[in-house]
Amino acid sequence: MNMTSFLKSRKSTREFKRKNLTENDLSSVRELIGKINEEIKDSNMEVKLYEFGKRIYDSLKGVGGYAGVMIESPHYIALDLKAHGPEEKLSSGYHMEKMVTRLNEMGLGTCWVTINDLDMERMKAIFGEDTGENDYLLAIGYPKPKNPFIHEQFSERLGVEEIAFHETLAKPASMNFLEERGLGDIMFYVRFAPSSKNLQPWRFIIHDNNVELALEELNGEFCYTDAGIAMYYFEELARTQGIKHAWTVDMKPLEVMGKNYMLIGKYEL
Repeated sequence: MNMTSFLKSRKSTREFKRKNLTENDLSSVRELIGKINEEIKDSNMEVKLYEFGKRIYDSLKGVGGYAGVMIESPHYIALDLKAHGPEEKLSSGYHMEKMVTRLNEMGLGTCWVTINDLDMERMKAIFGEDTGENDYLLAIGYPKPKNPFIHEQFSERLGVEEIAFHETLAKPASMNFLEERGLGDIMFYVRFAPSSKNLQPWRFIIHDNNVELALEELNGEFCYTDAGIAMYYFEELARTQGIKHAWTVDMKPLEVMGKNYMLIGKYEL
């Protein structure tokens, strides 16, 4: 997959065809879920496929959704969290977005569905007694064809100088500096990573030997899921530059110019 093209054109599917996936496609989805579960087998998480989407949709109308509107799809994927701490939320964002890219390669549409207002009793009634906590579902299916004459609204993105910094969050990094470090394309395209309400709360601090990821506190909260998504896309974009490292998580709070941040971890260059 061309990750730069995917990120620039990535759109959530709001409308799905009212047909189940073929058995071949369902088999490929199950195989993908099996691979992800193997990757996270030592964590407090498990990916689950819910094939009977209508029951999930009917149960969540008026409760869950994308921007408050429940998305109807033939199938849903959940990432059950047996623990609900920051590291689990980071990992959930990382692995859910990994699934989005893999499902896209199969020609399937996806949409994040928020369900974080459900209490545990309602969660168990919908997803079963063995369910863990979950803030999101992934609606999946065949996307409806789009009307080519309708112009889709584009979400504005922060500029590179608003998300990339040199040594400190008080010093924005210039594009020339980033190009000299071989990070220009990575910083340009990571801006298109999805985030809740497109608020883009992540910031990248470039040092001589590593990049730190900082998460801005918004409305009194840190959205660790958004940070996990950004970590995934940073790693994938770095691979296109021949850099094949992974983030090391080491969280600690930081205050800069009256704003609260959480340093999430480091990526060695």
